[in-house]
Amino acid sequence: MSLAVLLGGGCAGPRVNPSYPLTLHRAELELNQMEHDPKALPRPVVVLGGWGDVLGLPPAYLAEQLRLATGDDHMISIGFGGRVSFDECRRRVIERIEEAFPSDDPDWTTEVDVVGYSMGGLVARYAASPQPDGDVSLKRLRIARLYTISTPHRGALMAKIAPPGSLAEDMQAGSAFLQHLDEALVSARYPITPYVRLGDAIVGASNTAPHGQTPWWVPRRPYSRSHNDAFKDPRLIADIARRLRGETPYTTGPAEPVPQ
Repeated sequence: MSLAVLLGGGCAGPRVNPSYPLTLHRAELELNQMEHDPKALPRPVVVLGGWGDVLGLPPAYLAEQLRLATGDDHMISIGFGGRVSFDECRRRVIERIEEAFPSDDPDWTTEVDVVGYSMGGLVARYAASPQPDGDVSLKRLRIARLYTISTPHRGALMAKIAPPGSLAEDMQAGSAFLQHLDEALVSARYPITPYVRLGDAIVGASNTAPHGQTPWWVPRRPYSRSHNDAFKDPRLIADIARRLRGETPYTTGPAEPVPQ
């Protein structure tokens, strides 16, 4: 498992996605142009990190890149180092958002756009959903739009060998936790836009979109780990930035099926 996590994915062939043909070079140019043309965002942005990220570096990096691409400082990043349950992750999200963007609503946080890397996408969905035990002592996360990168919406391949009682165990396909999220998604009012890079052996590219959706995929970047480095991919950052800015994204529907 350690080796698989280190590699973060297998090999991905030089494929081109006709519904997402943005190249690495073009994405870098586009991000540079956005940086010189700032746009005020309609609401704050919250970037959530993944599992095993002790220092919170991936969400901090992603938030900084999106800040540069929009010119808007109403943005925070949240990592989950030291958290051992989704309940703890949920509490951290609500508390940090309340500190940064206080809400007078007793039931909901301020409305935000959320970018979730890996497990962060599941944390966002959980924080926005009614709690399984009926607990109403903590506010729910009010999401306007949710963008996810390499999130195990349908479970993670490597979670099959997770130790009992861990966060990863809840990310196994068919877990009670994922079933709860899927049930809550039926009545959720926010759209989910999922992204992934091919060759993701940690989650599995086909698992990175909720049931009934297809992720926007790009080939793996050369000399880069498919899953563990996905948050740094300029193609994914550029498309999310365009959507946050209220501009036409580089992706065009219908989404191309994930190659087998």
